[in-house]
Amino acid sequence: MFKGSEVPRQSPREARHGQPLSLSLGATSGGSATAGDELLDWAAGHADEMLAALGDCWAHSRAVGERARSIGPAFAREDRVHLIAAAYLHDVGYAPALAQTGFHAIDGARHLRSLGHERLARLVAHHSEARFEARLRGLDRELREFPREPSAVADALTWCDMTIGSTGEPMTLHERTLDIAVRYGNDHTATRALSWSMSYLSLSFARTERRLRMRGLTL
Repeated sequence: MFKGSEVPRQSPREARHGQPLSLSLGATSGGSATAGDELLDWAAGHADEMLAALGDCWAHSRAVGERARSIGPAFAREDRVHLIAAAYLHDVGYAPALAQTGFHAIDGARHLRSLGHERLARLVAHHSEARFEARLRGLDRELREFPREPSAVADALTWCDMTIGSTGEPMTLHERTLDIAVRYGNDHTATRALSWSMSYLSLSFARTERRLRMRGLTL
């Protein structure tokens, strides 16, 4: 699996009282933050705000965000920004205040759409083959509110999510599958959906890892 750099253990909230966690993709020639930098700072900060009270959920999301940053050089700037921002926010729908359907992918996507972040909403709605769990939950119609983006960015978001464990530790896809089964149990919709989606997850992994190799990033 991709090694990348170590995941920082400092959240944007903690950074306000110490050494800042830099999310910048680079300043303009005048030294001011770009729109992409601002979106990344907002995404990490908003995920922190919404998920910090949930403990492991924020630890996982923060590490997924850092995993996305580590593979960011494989993408053009706009795609890189949306990949990293979506990685930080992919589980924001677990925040109790956002619960509508009870399925975090849809609830998080609705929240992001309400804030005007349409592409992030679509990426979050479909991350890690969420359509399979939506089907098991009887939420196909609700998921169709968000057109699926079949892209390298969507593949990479799935790869980042599924190579980080529930408390933020790097994992292989096989280890992550076991991690989910142990946490939820074999009869849970998340575990059953994962089983159904495995062939699609494997294809996303293959496409992403081929892209990383072609751009000289070490697996």
